[in-house]
Amino acid sequence: MTLNEGAEPIYLSPPHLGDEEGRFVREAFESNWIAPLGPQVDAFEREVGERIGGLHALALCSGTAAIHLALKGLGVGPGDEVICPTLTFCASANPIVYEGATPVFVDVEERTWNLDPGLLAGELREAGRRGKLPKAVIAVDLYGQCADYEQILSVCADYTIPVIEDAAEALGASRGGKAAGAFGRCGIFSFNGNKIITTSGGGMLVSRDESLIHTARHLATQARDPAPHYQHSAIGYNYRMSNVLAGIGRGQLRMLDSHISARKRNFEAYRTALGDLPGIGWMPHDRGGTPNYWMTCITIDPTAFGASREEVRCMLEAERIESRPAWKPLHCQPVFAGCRVCGGEVAEAIFDRGLCLPSGSSLTAAQRERICCLIRKMAGH
Repeated sequence: MTLNEGAEPIYLSPPHLGDEEGRFVREAFESNWIAPLGPQVDAFEREVGERIGGLHALALCSGTAAIHLALKGLGVGPGDEVICPTLTFCASANPIVYEGATPVFVDVEERTWNLDPGLLAGELREAGRRGKLPKAVIAVDLYGQCADYEQILSVCADYTIPVIEDAAEALGASRGGKAAGAFGRCGIFSFNGNKIITTSGGGMLVSRDESLIHTARHLATQARDPAPHYQHSAIGYNYRMSNVLAGIGRGQLRMLDSHISARKRNFEAYRTALGDLPGIGWMPHDRGGTPNYWMTCITIDPTAFGASREEVRCMLEAERIESRPAWKPLHCQPVFAGCRVCGGEVAEAIFDRGLCLPSGSSLTAAQRERICCLIRKMAGH
């Protein structure tokens, strides 16, 4: 296809800024406090912690850093195994390798696209028989929907295995009235530029365990000992968030509910416009929870629809519309070749047919209509 250079580009999930971000950033500049740490960081941590149920919070440079510190806080090290769903971004698993541990991938369930509790239970039984239980389980709230924590936490409790909730994509979602990020021993959020709120780049580690957050805070600040000189008794990291970026985050947090509403409108509009097309399916929404609708994901059956997911993606790309395949399963990634996987067929099928449509909270009705008309035209409707 020829690129339609005259068309207005539409991005998958661009940042959506309001008025409050500038006020908090100006406060940071006017106080001349622009380096890492500062009053904006302290306030952002407090406000996010309050939003998700009064948890302790630590603002960091990325969600990946938050997972890394969570693993360190749980004592993960060389020779350990950590279970992770295979349908997720590589940042969910990379920090496992940072610590010299080995990822073990478990398939997802069709009804949520999240970690399958039944397969998890089977993997833990087998690990128990081998005499080598995993040191932790990472559960991911994929595309803004909470995993089935009632079952996951129950299964892990039987073996006294801590759960890290990777809620990078799920701030503002909930399950059973409980906020995403508050289910495991600790939770993590990402504030990357494409997330439902952004600090440009950043993340946060949250937990009810104040001592875990205290230790992570020490490690994130180069593990500097309390002394007038620079003294270090442990290896630390430069993982803290800057005061300026925290100001952006505070403004964005005030827009979270409106961003969720806008993304829900996107999902409902897509479903209304495309729901009658043969071969089009949708990421299921579990009745046990409320997603934040971060990303609208469809599946395309090429036989029924008349074109494959990749053909639809390339058509949209030619029209300067960004879409993206669902996550490629981690057990299929070259970097994780050789890692053990339990199942995998569900994740592979989702990757083969899944397509993420533009879902930004600033997406206009006219832009949605343009996208839907192009997809319907490709289906011959």
